[in-house]
Amino acid sequence: MRWKLGGGVAAIAMLGAVTGSATDSGVAQRAAWRATYAAPATIPFPDENPYSRAKAVLGRKLFFDPILSADRDRACVTCHLPDLAWADGRRRAPTRADSDTDLRTPTLLNLAWQEGRLGWDGKFRDLESVAFVPISAPGNMGLPVEDAVARLSADAAYVAAFKEAYADPGVTKARIEAALATFQRLIVSGASPFDRWIAGDEAAIPVAAKRGFDLFNGRANCAACHGGWAFTDGSFHDIGTAVGADLGRGRFVTNSQALRYAFKTPGLREVAGRGAYMHDGSIAALEAVIDLYDRGGIDRPSRSPEIRPLNLSADEKADLLAFLRTLNSEPGTGPALADLTEAAPRP
Repeated sequence: MRWKLGGGVAAIAMLGAVTGSATDSGVAQRAAWRATYAAPATIPFPDENPYSRAKAVLGRKLFFDPILSADRDRACVTCHLPDLAWADGRRRAPTRADSDTDLRTPTLLNLAWQEGRLGWDGKFRDLESVAFVPISAPGNMGLPVEDAVARLSADAAYVAAFKEAYADPGVTKARIEAALATFQRLIVSGASPFDRWIAGDEAAIPVAAKRGFDLFNGRANCAACHGGWAFTDGSFHDIGTAVGADLGRGRFVTNSQALRYAFKTPGLREVAGRGAYMHDGSIAALEAVIDLYDRGGIDRPSRSPEIRPLNLSADEKADLLAFLRTLNSEPGTGPALADLTEAAPRP
């Protein structure tokens, strides 16, 4: 799949002044790290499903409409709430019977930049292939594909919307998937204090957060997997937590030792408001996540070579937490999803 970013990456201002006792090499290193977090200029869309306003409008309507659930009582937004960073705030995803699944509901933030397979265990080829798994799953929305197509085909407003998006009124599974994926690529985290700092505003984040940034990219090694603007490498790693039959990507790639107990690296945007944490919601607080990585997880052959005991001090852990909190967007800076443009939109 070829991706078009269009317009390249926005330039950032380098450090204008550095306080404290940092060495010249430390100043240069921080500047180099900052350069890797520049905000993208536009939202990428795949060649196979290019952006159009009509398709995005249709996808938004489908996302919020319970018409795609068997009992018309659930929609995509039931588990992906805008006010909860497009997740559900629960330890694990709920079923229709009000029980829990094995995995936490992932956020939909910044999926446009998620290359490679999607889902905690990578069971989805791409964003277009996701929608009908929850839609048709008996424990989730419970509506078979053929029934979904029939319902939308019998609705005059949807027939008109499909005609606008695809030049004819035909409703198909592939078109439903493409519209939903187009809308979901518009779900982008808003500007944060961290972004203002990256753009050159030295007062945007506190000194403790700057120290935390240095740790994140340096000795704590967090950026090895959580690097770049979206704070994810898009890959799968065993961080030394899952046990037993909770094999993650190893369920599908059985001949790979490295993928045994490996789960998708989540992005960290809005992370301070996205608990519970980990693929299974097993950690309630961000402080405990830092403690987990400090310990290094279970030492075993599948554990990622990037994971090791860190022996952080209490002050260093506090600095990392201060940094992570700068990744939450500021009020009013999130994407204006109602303001869909004709051209490929900017984040």
